[in-house]
Amino acid sequence: MVGCYGLIATLEQVEEKTFLRRIPLRTLADGRLALRVVPGTLWDRLLLSGVRAEIWMQPGVNRAHLDRYAARAYDIPPAARQGKLALVLGAGNVASIAPLDVLHKLFIENQVCLLKLNPVNDYLHDLLAQALAPLIAMDALRIVTGDARAGAWLTTHPAVDEIHITGSRETHDVIVWGEGETARQRRAAGTPLNPRRVTSELGGVSPTIIVPGPWSEADIAFQAQQLATQKMNNGGFNCVASQVLILQQGWEPATALLNQLYRLIAANTRPDYYPGAENRLTDFRLRARQPLEIARGDALPLIVANTDDDPGFCQQEVFGPGLSVSRLEADSAESFLRQAIGYANQRLQGTLGANIVIHPRTRKAIGRKRFNALIAELRYGTVAINCWSGVAFLLAPCPWGAFPGHTLDDIQSGRGKVHNSFMLEKTERTVIEAPFRPFPRSLWHGELTLMPLPPWFITHRGQEAVAQRLVDFYHRPRWRKLPALLWRALRG
Repeated sequence: MVGCYGLIATLEQVEEKTFLRRIPLRTLADGRLALRVVPGTLWDRLLLSGVRAEIWMQPGVNRAHLDRYAARAYDIPPAARQGKLALVLGAGNVASIAPLDVLHKLFIENQVCLLKLNPVNDYLHDLLAQALAPLIAMDALRIVTGDARAGAWLTTHPAVDEIHITGSRETHDVIVWGEGETARQRRAAGTPLNPRRVTSELGGVSPTIIVPGPWSEADIAFQAQQLATQKMNNGGFNCVASQVLILQQGWEPATALLNQLYRLIAANTRPDYYPGAENRLTDFRLRARQPLEIARGDALPLIVANTDDDPGFCQQEVFGPGLSVSRLEADSAESFLRQAIGYANQRLQGTLGANIVIHPRTRKAIGRKRFNALIAELRYGTVAINCWSGVAFLLAPCPWGAFPGHTLDDIQSGRGKVHNSFMLEKTERTVIEAPFRPFPRSLWHGELTLMPLPPWFITHRGQEAVAQRLVDFYHRPRWRKLPALLWRALRG
């Protein structure tokens, strides 16, 4: 719903691209352009108090010519536009991924869509068909189901011009290169089996960098909930679930933080619904020298390992309740952050999302200019500061996808972006920030935000009630609906 509203707002002003005029801009120290897209409305300021998101553009994009990189598909006269059919291979985890990918292809790339649902999400067929009925009625969309063989057949169908996939590297590589020895030969020769343009979002081994600082017991308690959410939202079946915690060796609060994290995850007993989770977790456990096992009732346990135990912990997405911990030697917070960023860039597979948790006093000591320079070195499509990178997925203006530059033969977290309601091209990353402390404790420390325990935290006790009221509010925003919504959120 939010994605639709974002696209509608842009399309209403697409002729002169006047939507760009309401986006605050700033120039980064290296000369690149940053667009502040959240908060973008009064509702953002009220419902996402203290949350900020910027889009950092690639080098070469400047203020004077920004309109050249926005809604470019609409620069082509209607009579000159050429149609294409995009095959969208939907994800099997989050229900909103497939329809959002379809909206991107339809309205940003001007391609009609054939949506093939993942079998795990076949139950969505009738719901999506009802929600997207106008698009189906005008022959802009078809939704189909089927097994892997049906999907493979569609990827080579002569009517399909382009493919977008949300899934695994392995599935992507089978589509592009094929299987077996012939696939290896094609990859070496640079001659794909499938010549179509393939865009993709493929996950990876996402890091959370915990910068040492003067954390209080309350800080530890709150941030433990944040880390538990980064790992176990949707049962841990997220392409951007945190998989590696990076800590400073010898930082004393780490023990209390990890203990609280494990207790919170132990209480999260959501069933492990995604196929293959048990096998992947067994493989993860067998690679660890001394795995720590945290029981979760009837659900699969959380398995915690030392990242140095096996190179695979840095290279293989577990897509389930597996977590590894890495500790780096450093003599200062800035030195640690610099090393941790290098570690994430050089050792971890994928570039979809990275998280940084940092105390405001520590950040101030590093200095704004130096901190921004360090963030610029972190090569991820979304960088989240005191927030989970997955929150950017929920925000319509934020482009979602890997850091640009991957090739078909080393795909990492994929190529291309989706969502992106301002229809921008040449984007590099989203940088999203949230308050280090929740309301009202934030006010006591000079943070002028009203964000309580975020409703996306897995520890929020009123998630369902908040979600229902949010849907009702965004369906027809009314001031009179806000008190009940905010009250539900505060009771989390």
